[in-house]
Amino acid sequence: MQTLTVDLADRSYPIHVGQNVLTRTDLLLPHLKRKQVAVVTNTTVEPLYLEKFSAPLRDAGVTVLPIVLPDGEQYKNAETLNKIYDALLTHRCERNTTLIALGGGVIGDMTGYAAATFLRGVPFIQVPTTLLSQVDSSVGGKTGINHPLGKNMIGAFYQPQVVLADTETLNTLPDRELSAGLAEIIKYGLIRDLAFFEWLESNMPRLVAREPVALAYAIYRSCENKAEVVAADERESGERALLNLGHTFGHAIENGMGYGVWLHGEGVAAGTMLAAEMSCRLGWMSAADVERTERLFKAANLPTVAPDLGVDTYLDLMGLDKKVSDGRIRLILLQGIGKAIMTGDYPQDVLRATLARV
Repeated sequence: MQTLTVDLADRSYPIHVGQNVLTRTDLLLPHLKRKQVAVVTNTTVEPLYLEKFSAPLRDAGVTVLPIVLPDGEQYKNAETLNKIYDALLTHRCERNTTLIALGGGVIGDMTGYAAATFLRGVPFIQVPTTLLSQVDSSVGGKTGINHPLGKNMIGAFYQPQVVLADTETLNTLPDRELSAGLAEIIKYGLIRDLAFFEWLESNMPRLVAREPVALAYAIYRSCENKAEVVAADERESGERALLNLGHTFGHAIENGMGYGVWLHGEGVAAGTMLAAEMSCRLGWMSAADVERTERLFKAANLPTVAPDLGVDTYLDLMGLDKKVSDGRIRLILLQGIGKAIMTGDYPQDVLRATLARV
């Protein structure tokens, strides 16, 4: 097991990465204010890990309330969120009851938002079971739900007490979900870590083959990158926005295609290629670097061509992005591999031309 810390002064918390940390009650009990937890999971994760996770807690004298939600991005909404509140209220949970997210990014985001808002704030813990959630969504305190008009438009910054990333859970992850997580790993190399990008170019076959050592290194390096960014800019007023490389385009894809049709990581991959192509059109990124980026996404079995939604539809959906300022769509673009910037200062015709090539 490896441990790193997200440094946020008195709200700092550890991230534990390793095999079989799912059952390590010694990593959880110190963070419980009361021996009562509500474990939020979904119908896919429940038969795989709910009992395995809950049994050691019960053996330690912890009362466990399971809350099982339907699985899928299309359920990341207010109606499903209310199911969490309903269960918490029905079982008279209190402010010192800890909510535990056991699942992927959807479960983590919804559980975190429920924790931030139930009784105006209760503790919560992240136990991510997908690659994407282990390297991205479980770290940094972004929580929320989707709205029919936009992805993650309703939410709060609310940090967990601890994150347990068990690499063993990746053995039951479908290939498509594994690839979706690899998109977020590639992102860290593109925005700020050239050496990691080069390591990924050499080791992507090992990650696709789920070699434990390679996966553990990629997860730790990704969390290390994100922890540094979050510590410097918790509420996304500056550097943290760079973590959204490909996301403005990608969220438009997810929304435009219908939530759940494209996985988040697939949208990010195709969206990052749009950002790279636009950066090349602006003269900021070489064609060779765009090709390197495309090769790496393809090696991870990710889409590199976005769906044709139409330029106006893209612009309309992108206009709902949280980074829009004074009506201007601010984008994360690349000045080469390993260097990202956020800017709203670009010719509109270049953006339209990039989208027209979809």
